[in-house]
Amino acid sequence: MSRDSGYDRYLTIFSPEGRLYQIEYAVKAVEAGGLTSVGVRGKGCACVVTQRKVSDKMIEPASMTRIFNLSPKIGCVMTGLLADGRSLVARARQEATNFEYNNGFSIPVSHLAERIADIAQVNTQHAGRRTMAADMILCSIDDEKGAQLFQCDPTGYFMAYKATASGSKSQEAVSILERQVTQDMDFEHTVRCAIMTLQTTVSADFKPDEIEVGVVENGKNFRPLTEQEIEEHLTAIAERD
Repeated sequence: MSRDSGYDRYLTIFSPEGRLYQIEYAVKAVEAGGLTSVGVRGKGCACVVTQRKVSDKMIEPASMTRIFNLSPKIGCVMTGLLADGRSLVARARQEATNFEYNNGFSIPVSHLAERIADIAQVNTQHAGRRTMAADMILCSIDDEKGAQLFQCDPTGYFMAYKATASGSKSQEAVSILERQVTQDMDFEHTVRCAIMTLQTTVSADFKPDEIEVGVVENGKNFRPLTEQEIEEHLTAIAERD
């Protein structure tokens, strides 16, 4: 049977081939946004980077950010529909706050990633809900495990990664990361590896205001880099080439 049989009209009904088409459409919606995001884990640090595209000249660019703090030590980059991404960020912040209130210590990024994935997976089980068309890459420094990098997709699948990518050209980015990423990368190397991977993937030389970069390292909280800091990394990359 084909999709013409009506199986793509219902979120909770499997096709005879065992597929849930509405969930596949949500994954395609993440890719259809035309943006690519990259996350890289280094030695005692982690970095996420994504493109910044402002659709209207009258929009304040800072309001179009896709990099968010979920807690002081945990940050993320959202790929896909921005409204869905902001909704997931709000829920993640609520989960992080509730966990710290109930337990007296900050939520580990692995637990937060699991909670966000559980919430996304529940949305695939109810006909009255819509799967979120947003992909979340989280990074943090764990007190016990060090630098951590997780990815949660619209299906409710999550996993820890050494490096990962999401969005329209995620497969190309992952292929590059497989060749570039090593376990002993320091902070500077990690940030520049993530930026270079994104540049190579989309075949573009970025200006500082065309990308967003979020970083976390040992002893410091997650934070987005300023345009001046991004420009320094871009200059270093250009000089090396």
